[in-house]
Amino acid sequence: MGELGEEIVVEEEIVVEEEKVKDISLKDLSKKLDEFAKARDWEKYHSPRNLLLAMVGEVGELSEIFQWRGEVDKGLPNWEESDKEHLGEELSDVLLYLIRLADVCGIDLADAAIKKIVKNAIKYPPPEVTKDLL
Repeated sequence: MGELGEEIVVEEEIVVEEEKVKDISLKDLSKKLDEFAKARDWEKYHSPRNLLLAMVGEVGELSEIFQWRGEVDKGLPNWEESDKEHLGEELSDVLLYLIRLADVCGIDLADAAIKKIVKNAIKYPPPEVTKDLL
């Protein structure tokens, strides 16, 4: 079987795996991205700077989706399914570059995110409920 046949088998495995995955951790995504880069010998290109610039480019593509739409309702009720799918792809590109960047920089992104939420909760406490508001 030639390379094309092998590629089809790989694509089928990815589709089957995609159907099974409903909830995946950042660590699992990081591992998949690392394996993906190693299999293609792309690690040499994955410097923090290169990954950051690639992510910024993807943020630009994400921004284009919203550029002329004005404000949109939560849930995007007036959007075509194809537009939502495109949005999901661009959001995924940004997320995957962010995870890869954090990994290459030695940052545990999940841990950093939890610490940041705690820090923000302290910095921005909820308003106190007073008798006047009850």
